[in-house]
Amino acid sequence: MKINWGTGIVLGMTGFIGFIMFFVVQMLGSKDFDHDLVTEDYYGAELHYQQDINAEENAFGLSEKVKVERSDNGWLITFPKEVKAEDIVGKVTLYRPSDKKLDFTVSLTKMQANQVLVQADKLLAGRWNMNIAWTSNNKDYLVRKELSW
Repeated sequence: MKINWGTGIVLGMTGFIGFIMFFVVQMLGSKDFDHDLVTEDYYGAELHYQQDINAEENAFGLSEKVKVERSDNGWLITFPKEVKAEDIVGKVTLYRPSDKKLDFTVSLTKMQANQVLVQADKLLAGRWNMNIAWTSNNKDYLVRKELSW
């Protein structure tokens, strides 16, 4: 059987389209390529962006920085001495970019000696985004960290 150039072009294009469709189906069906948004209400969070910028500037203005240290028990967060533990109202939010089911929040109400511990049993190996948001003396503060456990 002899194939002319028109038939060859059609067969080549059909093969190329099949090749591309194979990879599209593989990517859509694979859990390896499933990435979740950081927040469900993306546009609502965007409206409060200036407040977040102001809160981050307030945190940068502190005489000492908030320290986040890894320990065997988890992440130990130490607040500056100028911030009194009894005045703090806030939370630590940990986002897992690869799986939103692992996201969790730790309240800052159980703080002792200006420290709070994020327990290691909730953390899986990999990247975490940590947001430490608190209010002290009617002033908002925000610290963002990217961590690897």
